[in-house]
Amino acid sequence: MTTIALSRLHFPVTTLGPGRRVGVWVQGCSIRCPGCISADTWAAGRGMTTVDAVAAAVEPWLEEADGITVSGGEPFDQPDALLALLRALRARTDIDVLVYSGHPVERIAPWLAAADGLIDALISDPYLDHAPQTLPLRGSDNQRLHLLTDLGRRVFAAYERPSPAPERRFDVMFDADGQVFLAGIPPRGDLARLRAALAAAGHAAWTSQAPGSAA
Repeated sequence: MTTIALSRLHFPVTTLGPGRRVGVWVQGCSIRCPGCISADTWAAGRGMTTVDAVAAAVEPWLEEADGITVSGGEPFDQPDALLALLRALRARTDIDVLVYSGHPVERIAPWLAAADGLIDALISDPYLDHAPQTLPLRGSDNQRLHLLTDLGRRVFAAYERPSPAPERRFDVMFDADGQVFLAGIPPRGDLARLRAALAAAGHAAWTSQAPGSAA
């Protein structure tokens, strides 16, 4: 039985790919980009579960979902678990799968070759806190979108165009213990503005955004 470190699951997610998507966030990241908005997913060894348990948890959502997005954390820090998870999902659905990685695609190319057909679209390369933000689905414009299957090309080809600012929005998610999570790729500085607005209204708020090199 394959184990996997998991941060969270959510449905629906509408800001990390087209349509209503199943979101899978893995736990643990060795890349740790400055300015990352998900530094809570960096620590390894937390949220241990099994691939079978994750697949069973998301299965009720798959009939309604338009796609699946796997992020983190760094999915390729758990290559065997990622492979097992994608195979389990493919056995249950034929909707598209988008995976985020902070690694250059050249570094993970051997894994991708062995997993042919399991990922429809991949966004690769680390987030750069000083780079422009004009491309959809990407935190910084150095990140590359790779269309790996015919399905990926049909679904994601339009995402090569620049992204007007109104397209950058959040999904708001609530955990059972009352914690609030924001899913999406915000314009730089939005989280600081959100904290300031909440503080002005008398609310205490914190985020897991890592210190960065630019405001």
